[in-house]
Order: sequence, then structure tokens, then C-alpha cells
Amino acid sequence: MSSRIAVVPGSFDPPTLGHLDVIRRAASLYDQLHVLVVHNPRKEAMLPIAQRQALLEQSIAESDIDTEVVVASWSVGLLVDYATDVGAGVLVKGIRSQVDVAYETPMAIVNRHLAHVETVFLLPDPAHALVSSSLVRQVASLGGDVTPYVPPAVARFLGTPASGL
Repeated sequence: MSSRIAVVPGSFDPPTLGHLDVIRRAASLYDQLHVLVVHNPRKEAMLPIAQRQALLEQSIAESDIDTEVVVASWSVGLLVDYATDVGAGVLVKGIRSQVDVAYETPMAIVNRHLAHVETVFLLPDPAHALVSSSLVRQVASLGGDVTPYVPPAVARFLGTPASGL
């Protein structure tokens, strides 16, 4: 039996509970999951890639995910090159709205054409449907409490107590 491997790419700047929810649900569908912190040149990052990767590793370790999860980063080349290199035939993307669908669909078609890598879209848990990393960055930059939106490891890093999570 061949192993089912998937890649969950994202900027994860910072990781949110929505990201962790998608990772958790994708992990239940695949034998091995690669959570890939990617550099998005269209976005100005708050955290360096290595910090985002460390926060994801901590958040996953503190969660109830028991599937093999590899956290890595990718900043040069096509995303499908990474997927092909690790033997993944699937990219998993969380989508919150029609805007996300419109943005992700052309990329999914091109990825399938370039490397025969399929894209699976997962809808968010309604509790996380309106939360984005950019919203978390804005709340955190203004001194607001981000604990309802991020894993405890991220809340600790941002200096917000993770009580109630």
C-alpha cells in the first residue's frame, strides 16, 4: 500500500486556530502531512519564516494531532516542486470565502497541469471562518487580546496569556 502524503502550504504569519483546524483535519485524511511555510512576495511578513516554522511545530506538538507531520519551509521555486520532491500528490488549502475560492482555483488548475498535483479545499470550522493572520497581526499590533484566534504557543510568543484555550 502506498503512503498518502499531502502538503498544507501557507504563510502562517502568525499561525491561527483556523490553520491548526485545517492541519488537524487534513492529518486525519492522510498518512503523512507536510505543513509548509512559504514565502509570499506579495505580503510583508511580521515574523521571519524560521519563527513561523517554530511556532507551528510547537502548536502541533501541543495539539491532539497524531499523524506524522513534517513542518518545513519553502521560499524558492514552485510549490509543486516541493510536493513532488516529498512524494505528495495533494495540496490542502483552507478556504474561508468566495474570495479565497476565486484566488485559489487558478493556482489549483495550474498545479494540476504542471505536476499532476491535486488541490483539496477544506472549509473552516465556523468558529474560525472570519479569522485571518492579517486580522491577528492587526489586533496584536494594537495591544488586543489574540487568545481567541491563535494556538497557545502563538499567544505566549505574542505576549498574550493563553487562558481559556
